[in-house]
Amino acid sequence: MSRLALAFKPDRPALVAYMMAGEPDLQRDVEYALAVLAEADVLEIGVPFSDPVADGPTIERAHTRALARGASLTHAFDLAKTLRAQSSKPLVLMTYYNPVLQRGLDKFARECREAGVDGVILPDCPLEESGPAAAALAAERIDLIQLASPATPPERLARLAKATRGFLYVISSYGTTGARDELPPEALDVVARARAACGMTPFAVGFGISLPAHVRQLHAAGAPGVVVGSAIVGRIEKGDSAAQASAFVRSLR
Repeated sequence: MSRLALAFKPDRPALVAYMMAGEPDLQRDVEYALAVLAEADVLEIGVPFSDPVADGPTIERAHTRALARGASLTHAFDLAKTLRAQSSKPLVLMTYYNPVLQRGLDKFARECREAGVDGVILPDCPLEESGPAAAALAAERIDLIQLASPATPPERLARLAKATRGFLYVISSYGTTGARDELPPEALDVVARARAACGMTPFAVGFGISLPAHVRQLHAAGAPGVVVGSAIVGRIEKGDSAAQASAFVRSLR
């Protein structure tokens, strides 16, 4: 069983925290990542990309800033390697498929293993096209995490749950990422449908999760895990220190 699967416990939801590689800058992202990871169960590392189609304005701005500083897939690997030397908690890379293909699937998968990465999320690679990436990553014992949306029908949810490794990323709302004051109305329905379709496969709910109340609602609905991204990225954008970012993640717990 992978480190990712072991992060999901029956008594409380696994907390997956997202940070962009290269934020707030190339020198301090290790400090911030370690501070956030200290309070989270899993750290999702965003790889800067020029066309982040799944991301809303907050994370899109982080992509732009990180790219302007010179952050790249190589820097994300270096960040993961540094974190792995100091933490045994699971690390996930969230990247788009273009940088992976440019790198070469086998090389990318090998570098994931060498950096201590446990899983990869490719939001623009649908299940039907994910075979080559899944095979290359599996050869290096890296989990390819599939995604489901509120529009995913039950039979496809079951297929995704069977195909995913580590956990299934369940998107809580229509549209892109972004912090919200209230959970979208479809979020709890998504949790119920995912519970019915996933069986023993753990899943984490993301997009729009930004407050302790959201985590409590999703936990009460039976979500095994939650993903928080824009709320963390937005605080760093506004100048939060590493300690303040860590305290915010602790509040979600």
